[in-house]
Amino acid sequence: MATLGLSKVFILDKYFTELQKFWETEKKLQDASSSNEAVHLQQRLRSLSTELVTLRNRLHVGQPAGAAGGAGSNNNSSSSGKPDKSPSSGAPAVPPRTSLAHTAGSSGHTLTASALVHQQQHGHGTAGPGLNGTALNGSSNHRMADLEPAKRHCSLPDDGMVSCVTALTTRTTSSAVISDAKSSSKQQQQQQGKTGSNGQQQQQIVGPVNSAALDDLIHLPGPLTEDAVLKCLQARFCAKHYHTNVGPILVCLNPYTNVGNPLTLTSTRAVPLTPHLNRVVQEAVRQQSETGYPQAIILSGTSGSGKTYASMLLLRQLFDVAGGGPETDAFKHLAAAFTVLRSLGSAKTATNSESSRIGHFIEVQVTDGALYRTKIHCYFLDQTRVIRPLPDEKNYHIFYQMLAGLSHDERVRLNLEGYNLKNLRYLQHGDTRQDEAEDAVRFQAWKACLGVLGIPFLDVVRVLAAVLILGNVGFTDGPGVEVGVIGENELASVAALLGVTPSALLRGLTSRTHNARGQLVKSVCDANMSNMTRDSLAKALYCRTVATIVRRANSLKRLGSTLGTLSSDSNESVHNQAEVTSQHASTIGSSAGGTGSRSMTALNNAVRHATDGFIGILDMFGFEDPKPSQLEHLCINLCAETMQHFYNTHIFKSSIESCRDEGIRCDVEVDYVDNVPCIDLISSLRTGLLSMLDVECSIRGTAESYVSKVKVQHKQNPRLFEPRTLDCRSFGIQHFAGRVTYDASDFLDTNKDVVPDDLVAVFYKHTCNFGFATHLFGSELKALYASDTVPRGVSFRISPTSHTDLLNGDEPISTLTQDFHTRLDNLLRTLVHARPHFVRCVRSNASETPMQFDRNVAMRQIRSLQVLETVNLMAGGYPHRMRFKAFNARYRLIAPFKQLRRSEEQAIEDTKLILQNAQQLKSSFNASTSWALGKRHIFLSEGIRQQLENLRSEIRRRAATGIQASWRGWRIRRRWTLRRSKLGSGLPSGSIGQKQSQHQSTSSVVAAAAAAAAAAAAAAGSGTLQRNIAATAAGSGTGVRPRPQPIAGTPPPDPSEKCADPKMIQQTCTLFGLDLERPPPVPPSRSYTVTGNTKLGYPQTRVMKTPFPEEGEGEVVLLKGETVLVIGASPRRGHLLVEHNNTTLHVPYQFMELKPCNINV
Repeated sequence: MATLGLSKVFILDKYFTELQKFWETEKKLQDASSSNEAVHLQQRLRSLSTELVTLRNRLHVGQPAGAAGGAGSNNNSSSSGKPDKSPSSGAPAVPPRTSLAHTAGSSGHTLTASALVHQQQHGHGTAGPGLNGTALNGSSNHRMADLEPAKRHCSLPDDGMVSCVTALTTRTTSSAVISDAKSSSKQQQQQQGKTGSNGQQQQQIVGPVNSAALDDLIHLPGPLTEDAVLKCLQARFCAKHYHTNVGPILVCLNPYTNVGNPLTLTSTRAVPLTPHLNRVVQEAVRQQSETGYPQAIILSGTSGSGKTYASMLLLRQLFDVAGGGPETDAFKHLAAAFTVLRSLGSAKTATNSESSRIGHFIEVQVTDGALYRTKIHCYFLDQTRVIRPLPDEKNYHIFYQMLAGLSHDERVRLNLEGYNLKNLRYLQHGDTRQDEAEDAVRFQAWKACLGVLGIPFLDVVRVLAAVLILGNVGFTDGPGVEVGVIGENELASVAALLGVTPSALLRGLTSRTHNARGQLVKSVCDANMSNMTRDSLAKALYCRTVATIVRRANSLKRLGSTLGTLSSDSNESVHNQAEVTSQHASTIGSSAGGTGSRSMTALNNAVRHATDGFIGILDMFGFEDPKPSQLEHLCINLCAETMQHFYNTHIFKSSIESCRDEGIRCDVEVDYVDNVPCIDLISSLRTGLLSMLDVECSIRGTAESYVSKVKVQHKQNPRLFEPRTLDCRSFGIQHFAGRVTYDASDFLDTNKDVVPDDLVAVFYKHTCNFGFATHLFGSELKALYASDTVPRGVSFRISPTSHTDLLNGDEPISTLTQDFHTRLDNLLRTLVHARPHFVRCVRSNASETPMQFDRNVAMRQIRSLQVLETVNLMAGGYPHRMRFKAFNARYRLIAPFKQLRRSEEQAIEDTKLILQNAQQLKSSFNASTSWALGKRHIFLSEGIRQQLENLRSEIRRRAATGIQASWRGWRIRRRWTLRRSKLGSGLPSGSIGQKQSQHQSTSSVVAAAAAAAAAAAAAAGSGTLQRNIAATAAGSGTGVRPRPQPIAGTPPPDPSEKCADPKMIQQTCTLFGLDLERPPPVPPSRSYTVTGNTKLGYPQTRVMKTPFPEEGEGEVVLLKGETVLVIGASPRRGHLLVEHNNTTLHVPYQFMELKPCNINV
């Protein structure tokens, strides 16, 4: 931090303030609870050490107060140009941060624009102080700084004072400045900020940086520290700017403002969309339409950071861009589906009052920039919450909303009369506070959305009511063999709701069939086993109801998903991946066959191209640390670890490895935390915690033995720690976001996830008169009754699974953790083949207080999400790489067309030419920009990528403006010629003479457009930009490749030649079920309209809602409120025929509404 024009008293005070921070950070480092926190504290120590060295040099005797000293330099040079090696008293014990200024042998260097010009003029480059005389001519790694001195970040002290900043250093940590080293005195003047021929001091005093207006953290001036990033985010949060970019990555702060029901798609209707989210969606749609490559928008963050609400905003924006907007039927169906699922899948937790307990991957099929299919993939883990919510937490929202929103008659019909939160066992042990008015409103909305999806309301609430009442049924050990029943009336109510007899339900809950060496043996369960079976039934009913609703919501949109095996709601086996993969691979075809095989290959590739591209929005579980943490939370945190690893791999690891493979040295070394050891600890194939749990379940072990084996196996693993408790069933894991202690008491039972066939058989259609309940167990009943003996001592999964995963002796093939882990792997395979767009969500405080920013809470999340490391990489590293050919294809319009070689062999020369012209056209950059030429790729920093994109957009905009201006000018002149000829001849508007005069020579039109475009280009810009625009508009041989013309004397094409392969046409018709000899008939237009389930024939009387035509489109014929007569449907799509003053008009249907008298008819 440079401090110019300030007294030594202030500098001394600042020095001791920074020294106190240094000591406090050292203490925090000793007590660090996670590896992420330790790395961040170490970086903080290095930054503070650099600050202390800089301030110490300011106080040095004989050193001017305004002398420039780079905050990132290593032992800042004194006025003599030599390092100051005499540390003063009180200097930090930790050595200052190593300078990133390039030494001998480095392939990268930093240049100011003035130095670049000087080097080009004199043919050499002289290293300034700090470069140790390293020559820079042969380097292939370039860094361009501003023509004007770059501003150094002003760090705000704790007392709110703003320090001034100095210039003459770039934003990178190197303090080197390349200058014309004619004499050592001139170097010394430049280092101290003295320029000009008269030798007068010309220090630039820059005011405080407006952090609230800083839209991208890579443009953050000064040393990039955690404190600087945090203060910038806080300033933007206070200015109500909750979204901040880190290059292509978006950071979202959750302000906890009231937006109604925040987890539904309908809650986003009245919310203005920010340009940041719009850019994310626009970029995803653009890349998908240009490349056909799948895109994935990945939201990550801790629980309560606003991931789900941000996903709804992104989905709404995606519909606005590619789906026709919120008024389409597809959007209404999707909004209804999310309203239903949010009530069923969200609950209040200790840290989040609107916690989404179901992970979602929203797959949106997009073709040619238009949305045409969507599918929701659900990941349901928190099943135990249905029967036993944690202390101070709640069950799922739908139960509270149902109790608040049901009418008295509905309560009586559902046997819920007299029940409330206090006397329902599944609800009374958690948080019983309730906002009945809000819950009632949400329940009515939920009920209406069920109707939109076509799901019978009574079927769903019967199951939900049965789940609630089932919790009040209990079993005790009696004096005899039979168990005692607590709540016989409740048992009868549940049986009536599920459509079975009480005796059959009791028999299914309390008896068990065993297969002993081929002999079926019946036994009576004890009270503990009966109560566990009751809870298993409650969880099975709830989970299967949710899965059924998801399938129904997806079927409404005629989905043909490319991710059919991702989610449990697809009911496809997670163990049949090989078959699905082989089937998909078989559609690729082979190019070795004849014409028929080539035609089929082309057809298949065309079909795959039309269906494979999608844009996905991933809203998965965030990191959690509840008390106590159960198996579901271990899976949730594994998911969070996996998403963090995917981010690390894509952002950090791939960039670093690519640079190393091609011999590129980066200016900035990013020390990111790799969480692979933690993932291996949990999910390793042989010794992972989940694998060991499956083994323990298979041998019918106990929680104590499982924890003991885990601790013995991983006693040397630093990620596993011993919690401060005497419970032998607990263990701790150090995750990327902190430490979590897990209670393994229910690990085995939760992982088994089984329900006996004695209970499933109760819902067979011959003994159950409630068809929806039979449907919930349809697959299991079909597999069970395939044999003559029912029941026969087998078990099924509580959560719905596939047909082939139903029976394997007497146990299911997979467990809960196996199924989740396999689906998580499938999701990762999908993300690996997609282009990711990351959105990092951060909660502003821990108490969900609106508009409150808690620095400690935000700091912990920034550390765990590695935001500072991302900023360092984007600002000073090479996060982007492109093949030379791809780079030239995208940015070739920046360079003169004639100078481009346009060949594979000279692609690197074209790349250099483009970069040189980019520097000439854009002489001043807002941020340091760098690039490096590798063996096969060009490596770009985020800064230069943004500058290149801006320059490309500017050139295209000016070219489009010139083309539009020329065409509009020609169109106006042509209209005037026609109008003048019409006035002179007196011909009517649609006469033959006018139509003939409209057909003029195409060459004259093109010539006029080219001349006007050239004139517009000359007025728009200068230099290369003028030449490119003029060449683009003219289309002549001097700038742009001319359109090929037929050779003189060439005979016309033979009309008998076939333009398409008849075999391909026949195969296409066969594929889509069409008859080649009989084309499909044209459907007749309807002679009526449908309103309120009533057919209304023509003519109809309607009232105009808006004038027609609209303002600006001509003379108004029909006024608002005027009654018109509709005589039929128009051949134009979306229009009706209106008779007005003996004239027939084509009026859009949305301009009119039916009169009440017509509706009553």
